[in-house]
Amino acid sequence: MGNASNLKGAFLAGASLLYKNRDYVNELNVFPVPDGDTGTNMSMTLKSACEAVNAASDDSIEEVCKAIASGSLRGARGNSGVIMSQILRGFTNHLKDAKKIDTELLLEAIQKAKDTAYKAVVKPKEGTILTVIRALAEKAEEISGSSMSGIEKLEKVVEYGDEMLQKTPDMLPILKEAGVVDSGGQGLMYFAHGVLSFLKGEEVEIAFDEKSPKSTNINLKVVEDQDIKFGYCTECIINTATSFKANATEEIIKYLEGIGDSLVVVGDEQYIKIHVHTNHPGRVFEKGLEYGFLTNLKVDNLKLEHQEKVIKDAEKKAKQFAKQHEEKKPPVKLKEIGFVAVSNGDGITTFFSDLGCDKVITGGQTMNPSTEDFLNAIAEVHAKKVFVFPNNSNIIMAAKQAKDIVKDKEVYVIETKNVLQGINCMIYFTEKEKVEDMIEQFKESINNVKTIQTTYSIRNTVIDGIDIKENDYISLGDKGLLYTNADIVNSIFGAYEKIKEDKDSVISIYFGDSVTEKDANKIKEEFEKRYSNLEVNVYEGNQPVYYYYISVE
Repeated sequence: MGNASNLKGAFLAGASLLYKNRDYVNELNVFPVPDGDTGTNMSMTLKSACEAVNAASDDSIEEVCKAIASGSLRGARGNSGVIMSQILRGFTNHLKDAKKIDTELLLEAIQKAKDTAYKAVVKPKEGTILTVIRALAEKAEEISGSSMSGIEKLEKVVEYGDEMLQKTPDMLPILKEAGVVDSGGQGLMYFAHGVLSFLKGEEVEIAFDEKSPKSTNINLKVVEDQDIKFGYCTECIINTATSFKANATEEIIKYLEGIGDSLVVVGDEQYIKIHVHTNHPGRVFEKGLEYGFLTNLKVDNLKLEHQEKVIKDAEKKAKQFAKQHEEKKPPVKLKEIGFVAVSNGDGITTFFSDLGCDKVITGGQTMNPSTEDFLNAIAEVHAKKVFVFPNNSNIIMAAKQAKDIVKDKEVYVIETKNVLQGINCMIYFTEKEKVEDMIEQFKESINNVKTIQTTYSIRNTVIDGIDIKENDYISLGDKGLLYTNADIVNSIFGAYEKIKEDKDSVISIYFGDSVTEKDANKIKEEFEKRYSNLEVNVYEGNQPVYYYYISVE
């Protein structure tokens, strides 16, 4: 591999190949629901790292390694993305002090990558991405020091990884039953093949577009965007201790439209977040300072020309602006407790806000938030202690990774696995003297609610011995598949019969963005007709993908 430039190229090639095959990786998710997102999570994790890698110097192995590690850490989405970020962290940590990278060092780094990934998972499970990285490490250790050429050694490592990937269904019965290999392991192998192709000198395209071929047999070339009109991606948050005037956001948008594009301006009474591509970062910060004090200042050079000098100068200028107005920055009084929750529907988001949640991150089933999304949300909560509700089992690792990074406040991740558990925690929360008592209260709230989530199947398969037909309605519970049927009403009530208890008293139905209130009320009436002892309520959730979220208490 040699130098920093080759390290950059190899990483970008691997990330690009995974990105192009993300749809296929998504389809390998065991449950045939339309929100299978392993490929999306892994590719978005690497794409985030690519932005940092592109800005790193071609002359510094250490700088490239740090860019890969920090970029993937902050961009990590979903469990697969978090594990991938840990694989890269272990790999680059072993390379960062090297003056030159040879094959033997790479083989050692693969072994370190495995060690780091396994340490990041509390209960490692075989038949997953961990099995595949372990296979790569075992082969790397086996052939280290052999007489084969460097490329031959790497080919053997990747070949063994492919072999182990095909064996994952033998380790996890649920994979065999569904007839698929592990999706995270497949994503890792796409990345490995991309890296290998680059190191073998094959033509490789480094591009992130919307084409998603399902084959690795591609012949590509490096692509660079030479038509960027505005050279600097500029971000900041405008803060005020009181409230902005009514038309502040509109005024800022009007101004920024005149000096840039790719504009995003969002906010509330006390915060306005700005993202814009412009040739004048300083003007963006100057405009922001007309309305309040600035935090989260960030400038990236999109054209990558003289990026080191330009970025440092822009950041220095931004800090000078902020320092000049430091005296205007009012003290921020921290309350004792704050909340961050993940939501995936306007109605669900409104519920969390109305229940006192300080920051709601848009994400959930179809787009898992990254570690950086959690870091930004936690930073914007003015509280000494912040409780985080991931509301999806695939988001918990990213939330915990953010928790480990935050140093200026206490963060507690409550392992809610769906939005209904998160809502229940907020409804019944009462502040206690000890954090341990509050955590116990949250656990009790989670245990006191049962859930049904109804969507549709995207393919024929078998799960837990149940035949599932494409386009059937699938009802999932807290521990997996409950019921499936060609009729949505039968699917819902077949699922409820599986979890029904005599103590059940309240049913809450949250209908999604593809369901009418009239249809939801029909489900309500059917519940009331079949179970006269239940109180049934209907709410507009607006969630995508899932027709209904149903909580049972």
